Amino acid sequence: MRKMVNLVFHGIDDPPRQLEPGEERVWVTSRQLEFALDSVAEHPWVGISFDDGNASDLRIALPSLAQRNLKAIFFITVGRLNVPGYLDPHGVRELSRAGMVIGCHGMTHQRWRGLPAVRLREETLDAKNALEQVLGHAVTTVACPYGSYDRRSLFACRQAGYRHVLTCDRLSSSPDAWLQHRSMIFRHHNAAGILHIIDGELHGLRLIRQRLRVLLKHWI
Repeated sequence: MRKMVNLVFHGIDDPPRQLEPGEERVWVTSRQLEFALDSVAEHPWVGISFDDGNASDLRIALPSLAQRNLKAIFFITVGRLNVPGYLDPHGVRELSRAGMVIGCHGMTHQRWRGLPAVRLREETLDAKNALEQVLGHAVTTVACPYGSYDRRSLFACRQAGYRHVLTCDRLSSSPDAWLQHRSMIFRHHNAAGILHIIDGELHGLRLIRQRLRVLLKHWI
């Protein structure tokens, strides 16, 4: 069975809010998104996800996906619901009704490495419960903000009952793996760069180094 290559997008086109430092790197254009989606349509082993719960998820991403009969996972930062520039509960439910999977992206969009137990519970279990109240059904998938996780945060995700945890480790993954790796699409990626990500994974020393980094995250 071929491994999955999971792509992750964030905001699309001009942001309707002030971005966090460095966040502009992950805001892509509609043209980049459409090129990526056209390419994904020809590659069934590629998964699509959107992080943060930006308003552009509903306004731009959903119509682009529907036009190509594609599905995606939308990871919602629960504490940002109703904040200008982000989705509101109605928008989240609209994505769900359109057949998209809704996942959790924590409560406050902070790095999970090193968080005390009480904060980890808020980011994993409490956020999950709040999002389930919005949707009226179970939320079984979570994505680590900034791709930041460690052994304790993974344990918290297991305790919260998530069936899949998604990171940003730039590796491919088995479709049924509990921990799923993803690759971010950045604003600087041109068509060739996007195709390179879709077509495969790292090789040689770069692959070995990245796998070692992932192993360290599991134990530190």
